[in-house]
Order: sequence, then structure tokens, then C-alpha cells
Amino acid sequence: MTASPRGDGLQGDGLQGDGPRDDGPRNGRPGGDGPRDPQPRDEEHALATAAGGVRVVELFEIGDFEDVFRLFDDIWRPDPASAPISVEMMRALSHAGNYVAGAYDGDRLVGASVAFLGAPPGQVLHSHVTGASIGRGIGFALKLHQRAWALERGLERITWTYDPLVRRNAHFNLAKLGARPEEYLPSFYGAMDDAINAGDESDRVLAVWRLSEPHVLAAARRRPHPPRVPSGAVAALSDRDGRPVLGRADARTVLVAVPEDIEGLRRTDPGAAKAWRHAVRDVLGGLMKDGARVTGFAREGGYVVERRTEDEPRLARGLNESGDKRERT
Repeated sequence: MTASPRGDGLQGDGLQGDGPRDDGPRNGRPGGDGPRDPQPRDEEHALATAAGGVRVVELFEIGDFEDVFRLFDDIWRPDPASAPISVEMMRALSHAGNYVAGAYDGDRLVGASVAFLGAPPGQVLHSHVTGASIGRGIGFALKLHQRAWALERGLERITWTYDPLVRRNAHFNLAKLGARPEEYLPSFYGAMDDAINAGDESDRVLAVWRLSEPHVLAAARRRPHPPRVPSGAVAALSDRDGRPVLGRADARTVLVAVPEDIEGLRRTDPGAAKAWRHAVRDVLGGLMKDGARVTGFAREGGYVVERRTEDEPRLARGLNESGDKRERT
């Protein structure tokens, strides 16, 4: 879905904001043509509609983009110079054949998503930002609509970035959608000053949603595949009283914890939030850099990471090179 105005962290969906400051979509306004919905009503779009009990449509009109801008502003409350995306950019992206869509509860805009075609050409859609103002699975409906749009155009995967410390986004992206992190991106957007991310560094992971993988097909039909955590798994990073604690990384399966509420920590204990940022960067980022694969997210254990067997001795040494200190502060 980050949560951030920069990167598709699926902010909102009942978690931020109490509704957009608007009076409904263009559909139904006097003189408005309303959002058009040119997509065929196939099984994939039916799944999207059923997911959140909302109507998800592609958007083309300036008035609709203005509604999306207000919705995102209400969710993130960014500095005016750092809005997630401008009305003009949405207009340009839509006109050039990219993806801008809104979710409606009746005539009220309750979620939106913006994505653009990426490289390699004809294979990838990159989702820039997705947000929803209320719950009921609206974010899930938006992502399924986005998936259907991509499949109709012969695309193989959708990518987006999100903050690896935000637990609900990690669970949504990995467990509910079946996406997989494939790259760790330290300080990807530089300093950020919106109400959610202010004071923190902007590390992100690149999530890759391979649209026709069996586990993704199952997830789209609300049959998510929970990660397998073998009995021999070890905790390379765990939570002790709200602080990150380094552990072992000398097994085939490694667990990397994240804090319960990083956004709350940023407000109440900035030192702990910073410790988590650096610990997850070192451990999860280090494992991924060395070729390990993130295979899921377990609510209790965090990221489930599968390492290559030949990496075990080297990675075990790497986590202990800084000495015997076990806790990052």
C-alpha cells in the first residue's frame, strides 16, 4: 500500500484521517461527466468490487483529481510543498495512459491510487501512492482493481515502495496481497516532513507483486498463504520492551521483528524509533543485500527471511563484527 506521501504504503484505510474534505465524486454533480469506467466487467474486476463493497473506477476528469488531492491531504496532512501528488501530475499521468483510480462509497470518494508504467516496458506498473480514508477493505479493493488493470494490459507485475517499519503495511503487502520485498532502499526519499514521517529517515523496501503467481492468485480470492516458519528459525532481530535487540542469524530461516507502532514511537520515544530504523536497516537490509529472500510476514515474528545455505557462516560473523553489544540504542 509507506506510510508516506512518497511511496505506496497504503496509508489510511481507517488508520489515518476521518474522511476527505469534499462533497463527493464528479459523478452525480450537475454539469459533470463523472468518472468513466471503460474496463470490462470480468472476474478480476468483480473481485475488486466484492473486496470492499465499493465501486472502483478509473478517473479522467480534473474535478476527480481535485477530490483525490483533498483525500490524500486529509490522510497525510503534508507540508503544502510536499503533497503526495499534484492535480496536474495526475492529469498528465492519466492522459498518457497511466493508472489513476478512485474508490467510491455511493457518491463519496473513500480511496484512491496512482500508478505509472515502469521499466522494462510492457512488464511493470509502479504504484506511486494509495490511500483510503475508512476501513472495510477499501485498500484491498483498490489493489485488486489495479491488478486487473495491469493484467488487461499484459503486465506481469506491480511494484511499490513502503516503509518496512510499519507493521500493518508489511502485513497487508506480504500476507494479504502476496507481494514480496526484493530490494532494501536506505533513505530513499531523503528527509520527510509530513505529519506521519516527520523526524524519521525514509528507508523503503521495493515490494514486487507478481500478478500470476499461485500464492497471489489465492490471495486475490481471500485465501492468503501464511509463511512457513520452521522450528529451527532464529530471531535475528526481536523486540524487548519496545527496543530492538540483535540475535542470531545462523539458520536457514531468520525472523526480523518490527515495532508494534513505529508512528507512535516517533512521537513518544524518538530515540527508540531511530534505534529501530537503524537495526532493521542493518539486519533486514544486510540480509537482502547478501541474497536472502523475504518469503512472508508473520504477525508474531515479523519478516520471514530465507537465507542461502552458503551464506550462513559469513552472515553470522557479520552481525557480530561490531562487538558483543546486543541492543541498538
